[in-house]
Amino acid sequence: MTLTPACPPAAGSAVTGAGKLPTTGSHAKLLPPHSAAACRLHLPRLAPPSPLSCNNLAPVPATTSSTASRNPTSAALYPSHQTLASMSVREQTALLSRQRHWRRARDLFDRVRALPGYAPNPVHYSVLLRHLARARRWSELRRTWLRMVRDDALTPTNPAYTALADALAKAGLAQESLLLLLHMRAQGVAPDEVSMNTFVRILKDDGRYSDALALFNNWCDGRFDVEFLHLDYTTVSCHGQMQFLLADLCHDKLDSAGPSGVEEVPRKPKLVVTYNTLIALYGKAGRLKDAMEMFVDMLVYQVVPDIYTFNTMINVFGLHGRMEVAEALLANMVIRGVTPDIKTYNVMMTVFASMGDVEGVLKYYHQIGRTGLCADVVSYRVVLQVLCERKMVREAEDVIEEIMQSGTCVLGQFLPVVMKMYIDQGFLDKAHVFFERHFRALEVSSKIVAAIIDAFAERCLWEEAEHVFHYARGVGGKRDIVEYNVMVKAYGLAKRYDRVTSLLENMKESGISPDECTYNSLIQMFSAGGFPQRANKLLRKMKETGLKPSCETYSAIIRTYSHSFLASEAIDLYNEMKASDVEPNVVVYGLLIDMFAETGQVEKALHYSNLMEESGITPNHIVLTSLIKAYSKVNCWKEAQGLYARMGNMDGGPDTIASNSMLNLYAKLGLVIEAKAIFDNLRRNNQADHVSYITMMFLYSNMCMLNESIKIAHELQNSSLISDHDSYNAVMACYMAKGNLRECAELVQKMLEDKTFPNASTFRMIFSAVKNINILSEEVLQLESAYSDGRNSAKQAIIAFLFSTAGMHAAALNICEHFLKPELTIDPCAYNVAFKVYASCGEVDKAFSLFTKMHASGFKPDPVTYIHLSTCYGISGMSEGMRRINGLLAYRNNEFSKYLHKTQVSYRETGSNNLAAQLVKE
Repeated sequence: MTLTPACPPAAGSAVTGAGKLPTTGSHAKLLPPHSAAACRLHLPRLAPPSPLSCNNLAPVPATTSSTASRNPTSAALYPSHQTLASMSVREQTALLSRQRHWRRARDLFDRVRALPGYAPNPVHYSVLLRHLARARRWSELRRTWLRMVRDDALTPTNPAYTALADALAKAGLAQESLLLLLHMRAQGVAPDEVSMNTFVRILKDDGRYSDALALFNNWCDGRFDVEFLHLDYTTVSCHGQMQFLLADLCHDKLDSAGPSGVEEVPRKPKLVVTYNTLIALYGKAGRLKDAMEMFVDMLVYQVVPDIYTFNTMINVFGLHGRMEVAEALLANMVIRGVTPDIKTYNVMMTVFASMGDVEGVLKYYHQIGRTGLCADVVSYRVVLQVLCERKMVREAEDVIEEIMQSGTCVLGQFLPVVMKMYIDQGFLDKAHVFFERHFRALEVSSKIVAAIIDAFAERCLWEEAEHVFHYARGVGGKRDIVEYNVMVKAYGLAKRYDRVTSLLENMKESGISPDECTYNSLIQMFSAGGFPQRANKLLRKMKETGLKPSCETYSAIIRTYSHSFLASEAIDLYNEMKASDVEPNVVVYGLLIDMFAETGQVEKALHYSNLMEESGITPNHIVLTSLIKAYSKVNCWKEAQGLYARMGNMDGGPDTIASNSMLNLYAKLGLVIEAKAIFDNLRRNNQADHVSYITMMFLYSNMCMLNESIKIAHELQNSSLISDHDSYNAVMACYMAKGNLRECAELVQKMLEDKTFPNASTFRMIFSAVKNINILSEEVLQLESAYSDGRNSAKQAIIAFLFSTAGMHAAALNICEHFLKPELTIDPCAYNVAFKVYASCGEVDKAFSLFTKMHASGFKPDPVTYIHLSTCYGISGMSEGMRRINGLLAYRNNEFSKYLHKTQVSYRETGSNNLAAQLVKE
């Protein structure tokens, strides 16, 4: 945000290499070597100004005072003929200067000129020329100038040139204003300090800092040299405003009259305005040391700094990050008796805002009220901007209330800033109230409305954006094309393509024709939404209206075709693009090459690669990666290797995507050494991603190098790269290949902790893992059937079963406790898993309670239920219960016998030999 106080800021664009302040020499004590308190800035002191008294004031002419006392203000500005005739020349000049309109100034000048005995006065002409120049009355100015030169035979003076130059520069005619230097040289008029300062300021505002300094240095040396400015009056239009001045210039006059008419006398500036201009100039150029030396020179030569001087110095050093100097200048300003004004505080607030220091901004904002000043538009703009950007809602609302209490309203330029703060924080109700409160009271431009719509559009809040778009405008309010364009963006981001038709109809009814931005937005929207036909139709309409599509417009549609592998349509659009004299860029070629690379059409990919290089476009990383991908499809590893080596000579070298493409190619071909070299290089440079690790894991697995594969899997699991299903499943596949059921279960637990719930691939691997261990097949088949049928709690039951089988009993118990909540409904499969988990954990009482709940729910026990229940009876030593359950079993197959034998072994290991023997006997 830029500050625009009445005194223009002195600091411009950031400049590198700004020197430090001098610490030796004549100004060695200017600043301390270390950061010091603000009040310790040592500067040369001036004698205090003499107090104002009646003796210090200039005498007021009796005629003027008597006239002012007898007549009101209007009469004083337009005196009678007698009064005007009785005035001195100086009083007449002052009266001319006070005129508020150029026509009245001209009429008064004519009256003065018609007085008896009037002698032509160049100062009177200068004042009138200034009035006419500021009003840009060029024809009147020309007549006045010619009357001065031809009729009254007066030579133009510095005030006349200064008035013209200043007015031309402010009218945007900087070149014409500088050409007045040629006229002055031809007339032998050397610039005085005021005119020199004006031309230096014009050069500074035009960004010609070195020329401005050269002009000033030449003036100080007494030279009037303007050749370095390369001024050429012949370039000025013959119909320009100042052509009547420049028409009589010729090289003869310039060579003869100029040098002889100018006296070369060294000068030193004496006006504070000159020093202010030079300080601002050095600040714009980033020459902080020179700016400070110019400030010190003022004090040395007894030129008293004014409020503008200090404001400019504070702005220069503050915006270049020298806050200690800025605050020291502020303290020195107070010491010297220069009272800070509202612009001073605005400058300090702007400086702190540029550094992102909210506390500093608020500090000086609150000082405004404590010093008896009133915040202005700039103050509110700076503080609101920084508060809204930092999302400090309460503080911003306090400032808004202060603005309302001051009797003013929130300006339109503040509306988008405040609205965006509310929208980004999700306070849509507050945003609506603020909009309703302030929008209707202001005459808001279309640009501001569009900014508000865009704030909603960025959050995909198309309904709220639509509300702002259709909000009732004031008298004469009319929507601009920019609002329609932003609404197209809002619909596109929200994927509400159905709303676009009515918007375009509304646009047509309003008499507004779509512009290039409208078509580009529509084409981008439909292309991104996967509607290339609609986008292509809009492209045709755009060309029919006489608008020329850009390369980006074509590339948006080509991108959609290429992603959908519609090769013929993409090539047709490419040919149409070339026929329309729109040169494809690297993005277009990259899309075509990648499309053919994905489909394995290497020859076509290489064809468009050659066309791209023939057109002078150097392939980037993306294009070369696509070509590597194309060669990988056909296993041409040498050609791909050559492209990969070529990328090594580019800035940054091969990126991760290109390296992964080469890894994939080497993995397919089983080239372990080559793949490992690339992978190790990626890890050294911290460029390896989850794809790199997965590729290496599969390569080692395919080459039966399981230990290396497990090592990579552990490294990936312990990194921050494992975050999606692909990486988790790849690691699990490695553990399965090694038969590490426990590690598979721990990986699933980590997935749950990272809120990545297992997908279908994960569950398939879980089933494969548990089938490879000695476990009752009926249990696995039951879980597979429940998962396939999509039964309630099936997925959680499978995870609990995996944890229990892998010996992670606490984790399994936590899963069971979750899906056995009273408010949830579960099926027999989940009951059986819970029985298994409770039996494994020794929670027999919970198992028996669950068995009762199962009966109450109307579910009949199956063989798996009785198996786990018999285990619970065995753990608790209830042999009678075991006999009863065995009597209920309607069959005794081999699998069940194996399971009983396994249970016997388990009991023997725990010392329950009698119970084991009884179980076998039963």
